[in-house]
Amino acid sequence: KNGSMIEKIINPPREKWKEINTRPNYSSQLIDNKVKKIFMSVKKNGDKALFRYAEKYEGVKLKKLNVKQENIQNSKNLISEDLKNSIKIAKKNIEKFHRSQKSKSDHIIIEKGIECWLEKRPIEKVGLYIPGGSAPLFSTILMLAIPAKIVGCDEIIICSPPNREGKIPAVILYTAYLCGISKIFKVGGAQAIAAMTFGTESIPSVLKIFGPGNQYVTSAKQFATRYNVSIDLPAGPSELLIYADESSIPKYVASDFLSQTEHGPDSQVILVTTNKQIIKPIFKEINRQIPFLKRKDFIKQSIQNSKIIYFDLKEKAVNYINDYAPEHYIICSKDEDYFIENVKNAGSVFIGNYSCESIGDYASGTNHTLPTNGYAKQYSGVNLDSFLKKISFQKVTAEGIKKIGPAVEIMSIAEGLDAHKNSVTIRLNDLKNE
Repeated sequence: KNGSMIEKIINPPREKWKEINTRPNYSSQLIDNKVKKIFMSVKKNGDKALFRYAEKYEGVKLKKLNVKQENIQNSKNLISEDLKNSIKIAKKNIEKFHRSQKSKSDHIIIEKGIECWLEKRPIEKVGLYIPGGSAPLFSTILMLAIPAKIVGCDEIIICSPPNREGKIPAVILYTAYLCGISKIFKVGGAQAIAAMTFGTESIPSVLKIFGPGNQYVTSAKQFATRYNVSIDLPAGPSELLIYADESSIPKYVASDFLSQTEHGPDSQVILVTTNKQIIKPIFKEINRQIPFLKRKDFIKQSIQNSKIIYFDLKEKAVNYINDYAPEHYIICSKDEDYFIENVKNAGSVFIGNYSCESIGDYASGTNHTLPTNGYAKQYSGVNLDSFLKKISFQKVTAEGIKKIGPAVEIMSIAEGLDAHKNSVTIRLNDLKNE
């Protein structure tokens, strides 16, 4: 039985947590070296390198990298009305949640004659990586294009791998069209990240790259940061941690468990509980549901990365969960307030039996581009601010410089920077003479 492949761990001591929390195949020197080669090739050969990689990795000979405008517009005729309407519902909710994150800039009077404020400005050029591969993640376009459009980025481009026919799935084109994006390029993997980093004859370079991907894409994004390009976050293989006690419903927990394992063979699910009695019914449900699912091969592989961990105390469970720092975190507990209040590290939290992770992945409104591999300890998921820079402003009058000028003179002399002092002194002398 597949459920029996899941490792069970009872009350692990804290010194074992680091080992337990190691994610599957996260990174390797081999991947990093391959990525470096791809980057150098794209930097040197531009489009030529991208055509070569399309043939090598996607098995397709491309004539052009960009998708024609008529193909983008025609995509609306190629998908069902039901799917179009569903995408529109998700778009509306994601827009609503992200618009709510807008903040106005307050002008602060530090003291009379000194005024400071912070203003946000959009990042001018952004690149969105949309995985194709085993599943065309059109929902990721909604998650990335909507906030980029709300803040007003000047240029938004999409890179996504083509299929064997050299096409990008119609649903990806339609979602991009709905979000008002017309620059779409048929390129995937680390080579897409390299193209957006350096720019090629067809693909413009960008200032920040967004989007999830496999280990090659994750490694490539981190490599891109060496070339004055920033990234949303180091998002690797997807992961979920579920806390469940006797108030949880086993078939729901099992369905969440399996929805996460179908992402790919290197996904991971951790089930944490303080009730041993619920483990068996959840196992039973996992084994009952697997035969009905299409992506059984991925599920069977990622189940081997997954674990069920029992703690005798909820305090230990919470400390462990914060140490794991899950990308997605489901709380099914009769004591949910305790678990919510004690969240320190998580990408996105789902509360109660009906808040399945799939809802947040698609349509509740929150963003699904989230930190994995423990990065939730220091990174946020993508939000409106991810597409903005904050610029500070200050305006000092004659009265203001008289007040703080002498303090600045003393401080700059103490640091041995007499030109700094001089820029204040000249002004203060003029004001005295007046």
